[in-house]
Parts: sequence; structure tokens; C-alpha cells
Amino acid sequence: MKKIGLLLICLLQLSCQSQPKEKINGVSFVASREKATQADVKPVLEVHASYAAVMPFGFIRNLSSPEVIFDTDRQWFGETRKGAEQYIGILKKNKIKVMLKPQIWIWRGEFTGGLKMNSESDWKVLEQDYEKFIMTYAEVAEQTSAEILCIGTELEQFVKNRPEYWKNLIKKIRAVYKGKLTYAANWDEYPRTSFWEDLDFIGIDAYFPLSEAKTPSVNSLRAAWQPHKEKIAALAATKNKPVLFTEYGYRSMDFTAKKPWLVDRNQMDVNFEGQANAQEAIFEEFWGEQWFAGGFVWKWFLDHNSAGGAECNRFTPQNKPAQIVLQQFYKMY
Repeated sequence: MKKIGLLLICLLQLSCQSQPKEKINGVSFVASREKATQADVKPVLEVHASYAAVMPFGFIRNLSSPEVIFDTDRQWFGETRKGAEQYIGILKKNKIKVMLKPQIWIWRGEFTGGLKMNSESDWKVLEQDYEKFIMTYAEVAEQTSAEILCIGTELEQFVKNRPEYWKNLIKKIRAVYKGKLTYAANWDEYPRTSFWEDLDFIGIDAYFPLSEAKTPSVNSLRAAWQPHKEKIAALAATKNKPVLFTEYGYRSMDFTAKKPWLVDRNQMDVNFEGQANAQEAIFEEFWGEQWFAGGFVWKWFLDHNSAGGAECNRFTPQNKPAQIVLQQFYKMY
């Protein structure tokens, strides 16, 4: 009887080891003009997403302007505090967990990583304005019991030039918000981010260039991931922090993995196979790793029936083969 009991314990342990560990299976819930409805949340549940990123916005006029404008009547509903609270409420009602991810938009879509002031006085204004912006949403995160707060997105020059500010800001945020913290570093920024030890997740917007092929295969993409994956895993081990892909995704177009961050609206080609292959490769490579927490696909629109589809070459996987890939892997994990 003792031998049988030991055998059953061993078999149970092996079974548990073979079961995929539950991940943060997230969608980036795009801010809309309208309130979110139950009909908007239903497709999120159907792809087995366990998390959604809610993304209110602040606006800056140019790369050297210090003023952060946010929570105004001129913004779309979903970009405001009230909108973020409403989105979180309906997601929570459906047992979908939340990462609140306030973001900065610079006029004409300038890359936020280049935000850099020309004088000490302007730096001080930016610091004060950004603190008001992020602390507002730290309060929202605490009041709504959001599971994760992302304290910034792709702000490399701001982070690089004002390291003590960010250290102190994190302390102020933790005094208000008791959940988990991350920062969304750009794919080529994350090795230089100076405060990972102060956060709960190493956050990466995972738009790594992987292939120059028109329609890269899953195997070729998995091979291309290896040098990047080794560096990410090494940082996770060094900092003793799990890695979270705060954004990941690919456009449904030719050469989708060459420059995955590309937002050029002049490209008209549509390539569903490339997008689906790239998503499958990222799932195969990362979702099974213990040091990897999960990620948020970029991006997911509220009105599911009109999103994506046969003529869309944008990032969303909605109503495309990539949605089936997403659904299969999110169900697995």
C-alpha cells in the first residue's frame, strides 16, 4: 500500500508539472469615445483573456514641451479618469483583472522615448505635471482595486536623465497604491532601465525585430527570438523579477516581423499568415517559461464586430486568424 501511495504522489506531481502555469493573458483595451458595454466585454471573455490593460491618456505638445494635459472635456471618454473607472468597473464585473496603464501621447505621434527638456526649469515642470498625471491614476488604481499599475510607457530619455525623480516617484506611488507595479520599457530600452528592483515586474513592449521575410515561418521566428530571449531571461534572473510583455503584437501585413513597431498608414498590403505565425512564435517561446508572467496583445477595440477583419492590416488580431491563435494559447494558459 505504501508503494502504491508513493506512486500516486509521483504521478500527481508529474501531472501538475505538465500543466501550463496560469499566465497574465491580456488585451490592450483601446480607449473609445463611448462607454464600454457588456457586449464589448463578451469577446474578451471568449478569447480567454484574464486581464485587460485600461489606457487613459495625457497629452504633450512636442518633444521638448513640459506641460502634461489630461482628464479634459476635449478627450475621448475612455481617455479620461471617468472613462478609466467605467472600463475597470465593467471588466471587474466580468472577473477580468486590470492593468491600469496611463500613457502619454505627443502631438503627431512623436515617439515618447525622445521626450527631453532643454532646461532645468522645464524638467521641473514636466516632473510636477507627470507626477500629477500618474498619481491621479494611482488613486484610481487603488480605489478600483486594479491588480497592476504601469507607471510609464516608453519614456527612455525622461527615465535616463532624471533617475532620482523616478525612484522618488515610485515611493510616492507605493504610498497611495498597494497593488503591483511595472513600467513599459521599449524593446531596445529595457536593459538600461534603472529601477527594475523597485518594481514588481520587468515590463517590456516587445516589438523586437525578428525577420526580413515577407511571410516568416513560426520556426524561423522562434530561432530569431533566441538571442533576445537569452538577454531577457538573464535580466529576470539578475533582478529576480518576472517579465511582463506590457505590449506585444504584429500587424497583419507583409514583413510584419521586420519592424514590428511600424505604424505607417501608407502600407496597404494584408498578410494574415505572417501575423498569425508571429503570434504563435511568441507564445511558443515565452508562455511556457516560469520567469515569464504573460503579456497584453496590442490592441483590442471595444466594438468587436467592426474591428479588424478581411481588409485590415493593423495590429488588432480581432476577426483574423491571429485571433484563433490567441484564443488557443490563452485557453491553454
